[in-house]
Amino acid sequence: MRKLLLILLTGLASLVCRAQDDINKDSLLRLLPAAKEDTAKVLLYLDIGNAYEMNDVKTAQKYYLLAGNLSKRLNYKRGTLKFISNYTGILNAKGSFDSSLLLNKQSIQIATALNDVVSIAKTTANTGNSYNFLGQYDKAVYYYEIAKKHFDQINNPYLSARMNDLIQNVYLHLNQYEKGARYGREAVHYFRAAGKEMELGQALLNLANNYQSLKYNDSALVCYKEGITIAKKTGYKALELASLIGIGNIYFHRYDADGMKKYHEAALSLSRQINDAEGEVIAGRGMALHFLLKKNFKTAKNYISASLKLADSLDLNLEKFEGLKVMSSILFGLHDVIAAEKYLDSSSVIENKLRGEEIQNKTLLLEKRFETEKKEAQLKLQQAQLRQKSSLIYFLIAGAIALLVITLLSYRNYRHRRKLQQAKIDELETEKQLTATEAVLKGEEQERTRLAKDLHDGLGGMLSGIKFSLGNIKENLVMTPDNTHAFERSIDMLDSSIQEMRRVAHNMMPEMLVKYGLDTALKEFCTEMDRSGVIHINYQSIGMHNGDIAQTTSVTIYRIIQELVNNSIKHAQAKNVLVQLHQSQQENLLAITVEDDGKGFNTNQLKQANGMGWLNIQNRVEFLKGKIDLQSSPGKGTSVMIEINI
Repeated sequence: MRKLLLILLTGLASLVCRAQDDINKDSLLRLLPAAKEDTAKVLLYLDIGNAYEMNDVKTAQKYYLLAGNLSKRLNYKRGTLKFISNYTGILNAKGSFDSSLLLNKQSIQIATALNDVVSIAKTTANTGNSYNFLGQYDKAVYYYEIAKKHFDQINNPYLSARMNDLIQNVYLHLNQYEKGARYGREAVHYFRAAGKEMELGQALLNLANNYQSLKYNDSALVCYKEGITIAKKTGYKALELASLIGIGNIYFHRYDADGMKKYHEAALSLSRQINDAEGEVIAGRGMALHFLLKKNFKTAKNYISASLKLADSLDLNLEKFEGLKVMSSILFGLHDVIAAEKYLDSSSVIENKLRGEEIQNKTLLLEKRFETEKKEAQLKLQQAQLRQKSSLIYFLIAGAIALLVITLLSYRNYRHRRKLQQAKIDELETEKQLTATEAVLKGEEQERTRLAKDLHDGLGGMLSGIKFSLGNIKENLVMTPDNTHAFERSIDMLDSSIQEMRRVAHNMMPEMLVKYGLDTALKEFCTEMDRSGVIHINYQSIGMHNGDIAQTTSVTIYRIIQELVNNSIKHAQAKNVLVQLHQSQQENLLAITVEDDGKGFNTNQLKQANGMGWLNIQNRVEFLKGKIDLQSSPGKGTSVMIEINI
C-alpha cells in the first residue's frame, strides 16, 4: 500500500506550483525570442516548463533550469523560489528526494530573508514533503506543524486542511494512529464543508487507513466506501484502487471470503486497466486469500503465483514477503509440507533483508544526529572555555595583559608567515602534480595516437595487401572443393582480423573526436555501445554546439566517460546508463553526469581499492581542475557528477 499512498502525496509535493495544461505551448515559445533578460523572462520560462511538465518532463526540466539560472544572475529571489518549487516536483517524481530536500531548505532561507509569511509556510511544507518521501517521518511532521501554524496565521483554511491530511498520513507511518485520526477528521470536516471532492477523497483514504490500524473497521469501511463514490465521480482511479483494496482487507480480517471477493476482483481489474503493477500484485494476493478461505487451493495457488512473479519482476521485496507467506499457507493446505517450509524459509530471508535495510537506515540517521549533537556540544564547551579564559585574563595586572597581547600578536604574525609559506609549498606541490599528470596524460594520448596510426597504416596496410595477394593467387590455382572452402574461411578470418585491428585503432584515438569534436564522438561511442547489446545507454547533451573545446580537454573528458561506462558494465552489472553533458556558456562550465541502475556499492570501499580505474578518473579530473561528486549505495545504482571550467 505504500506506493498507493505516495501517489496521493505526489499531488501535494509542490504547493506553490500550479498546473497550466490549457496554456498554448506554441504561443509561449513565440514570445521567447523577443523576451529581454529580465524577471518577465524568468516567469515565461516557468510557464513553458509548466506547459510541458505533464507530457514531456525532460523539456520541462530544461526550461525550469533556465529560469533558475536567470533568476540567479538577476538576483531575483522570488524567481528562485518559483524555480525551486517547480523543479523539486520533477525531482520528487524521479525519486531524487535528497536533492529536492537541499533545494527546499534553501527556499526556506530565501523566503525568510524576504520576510514573506506565505512563502515561508509553503516552502516549509515542501521541505516536510521531502522528509516524508525520504521516510524521516519525525522531521516531516515537525515541518508540517510549522507550516500549519503559518497557514493558520495567514487565515488560509484550505492549506491548513491540506497540512492536517499530510500530518495524519505521517502519524500513520509513525504508528500513532489516534493522533493521525484526530488530524484526519479535521481535514475531512473542512473538505466536505468546502466541497473539495478530490481532497476529501484523499483525506478519507488516509483516515480509513488510520481507523483500520486502530481496528475501527466499521468506521474505516464507511470512509473507504465514500472514497470509492468520490473516485468514480471524479475519475480518480488511484483513490478507487486503494479504497477497493482497503475494503477487501477488512472483509478478509473478518474471514468473510464472499464479502472480500468482489472488491479484490474489482481492484485487480482496475489495476490492470490503469497499468498499476503494484496494485495488481496486492489485488492478486487478495484473490489468492479469498480462494484460500474457500479452500480452493489450486485456484489460490494460481493467483499467488502470478502475484509473486510480478512482484519479483518489479523487485517489490515487501510484497514478495507477504506473497511468500500466502503461498506457504496454500501449500500447507495442499499437504505439500516440504514446499511450504521452503517458501517460509524464503520469506524469512526477505524479512531479514527488510529488517536489515530498516536498521541500517535508522542507524545512519542516528549517527548523523549523534554527530550533529556532538559537534554542538563541543562548540558549547569551547565557547564556555573561551569565556572562562577571557574572564581570567581580564583580572590580570595591566603589565601581564600587555605582555600577553604582545606575545599573541607575535605568535599570530609567526603563524601567518607559516601559513603563507605552507600555502606557497602547497601551491608548488599542486603545480608539480598537475605538470606530472599533464605529462603522463599527454604521453599516454601521444602513445595511443602513434599506436593507432601504426596499426591502421602499418599493420592494416600489410593485412590488406595480404588479402589482395591471396585473392590474386586464388584466381590462378586449381583447388578441390574442401581446399576452396578452407581458403574462403581463411579469407573471412583475415577480414575479421582487419576489422578488429581497425576497432582497436579507433578506440585508441577515435577519428570522430579529432574530426567532429567531443559531442559527436561521445554520441557515436554511446550509440556503438548501445548497439552492441551489452548495455542500454541514453546520451543527452545540452549546449554542446555553442562553443569549441580544446582537443586535449576533449580527449581527457572522452577517456573519463569511457572509463565510467566501462565500470558500469564490468563492476556495476548495470542494464541502463545515462550519459549527460550540459555546457553553460554564461558560466563557462561543463557539467558531466553518468548514472547507472547497477548494484551500487559503499563509497568508503574506494579508500581501500587497489584498482587504477577510479584513480585514473580522479587524476584526469584534477588535471582539468574540475570537481567530482560520487553518489552510490548498495542496490541503488551509482551517480557521478563532474564539473569542469571550460
